[in-house]
Amino acid sequence: MFNKPLHSFHIPVMGLAYTIDSPIRVAQFGISSVISIIDDEITEKMRSFYSQKFNLDYSNISIKSEDHRAKRITAYLNMVDDIVNEKFKTFKEDLIHKKEALKNFIDILPNTSIIKSNLQSFLSQTNLNSTLKNFIDTHLKPGSIDVNIMTKVDKDNFKNKEQLPVIYNDAHASLRGFAHSKLSSSVVLSAGLNPRLYSYIEEFEDFYPDINNQIKKKIILKVSDFRSAMIQGNFLAKKGLWVSEYRIESGLNCGGHAFATEGLLLGPILEEFKQRKNELTESAHSLMTNALKTKSRNIPSEILETKITVQGGVGTSEEHQFLLSNYSLDSVGWGSPFLLVPEATSVDQETRNLLANAEENDFYLSNLSPLGVLFNTVKGTSNELARKSKEIKNNLGSSCPKKFLALSKEYTPEGICTASKKYQTLKLEALEKEKSTASVEQFSIRKNKITEKACLCVGLANSLI
Repeated sequence: MFNKPLHSFHIPVMGLAYTIDSPIRVAQFGISSVISIIDDEITEKMRSFYSQKFNLDYSNISIKSEDHRAKRITAYLNMVDDIVNEKFKTFKEDLIHKKEALKNFIDILPNTSIIKSNLQSFLSQTNLNSTLKNFIDTHLKPGSIDVNIMTKVDKDNFKNKEQLPVIYNDAHASLRGFAHSKLSSSVVLSAGLNPRLYSYIEEFEDFYPDINNQIKKKIILKVSDFRSAMIQGNFLAKKGLWVSEYRIESGLNCGGHAFATEGLLLGPILEEFKQRKNELTESAHSLMTNALKTKSRNIPSEILETKITVQGGVGTSEEHQFLLSNYSLDSVGWGSPFLLVPEATSVDQETRNLLANAEENDFYLSNLSPLGVLFNTVKGTSNELARKSKEIKNNLGSSCPKKFLALSKEYTPEGICTASKKYQTLKLEALEKEKSTASVEQFSIRKNKITEKACLCVGLANSLI
């Protein structure tokens, strides 16, 4: 029972920057969190910042250097791992030698934790530093430093107008950056199946089970329903890859993109996972075993561990506990509430105040995402205000400085973002030619569909600026 995680919750990825350094902030307490590794510019800036803060060696990885994207991500993740391990070491020393630190830590643990009750027994005892140290060394570990790759954000890249090989696509390079890091953690793959990216995972040794049936780098699939989990899990299993966790996300209640299911609420979806988990794992195990045999790799003697977790839309501890107990879940993700916690996330005070004071009517579903998926939005963000200001000046569209969502190839093989000034200008010029055949209302609706797209690459990273 001591093998269970210290906490029954995790902090999901949020935005490009909100959880970029969450492990540095909370991992020493045993809290797992997820870093977005799509934006290598942010990871490089954060590596510079924390290198200076902790007096670490730092050498800039230039955008002109070969494979800079993957190298930047690897360097940042390695640094985060070093800092987390050092902070965890210091934290353990505090627990052993400072009774107040031990008491404060016990207070944040769930009452259902066996480790909590064991630690409490040390509070009333004296001169037990060696015994306490042994217990802490044996049973405490830092939270996992997991990473997220949104599989759709896999833009082709070019050099001197020549398309680079697929492995230099954005998501591919991000995966390589994680794979080459020294982390022993998980990659959370979200936004659906990307066959080329999933196949690329085969290239990296750390994703396969070793002779002890341990996997250094695990795969977590963020899914919306059982069917998606089965399809994607079996696809990976046929390549000898195991999905260690299926992370079910509430399609409507999460912040950010709303990947709605076809009429099913979260409860029935979780119930299906509960009832059919064995079917899911047995199918994947059979396919994986055959693939590993073909590759002459180690074959696990039994079905590997598979966790079922959920996140999104949880508002109270009672709901949290209900999900865990009623659906036999391993963890529940709490996202948006942590945006209000400066000790856990990187969010500017203006945004925290906006979220804290927002009421039900301030939240709405919009079409502002360049990915063409509905986006949960709050009124009054700096990104929205900047967009409206530009619209008044008839200066529509973003300069598109990062181009992560430059995925439309309607006008150019290199891709262009639908929120960019270039794309919207071309679209509006075409619309203007049809103005005479459309009513004023129709014209306004079609124009708004073009101009409402917003730059998420900057909007979801502004908190670090």
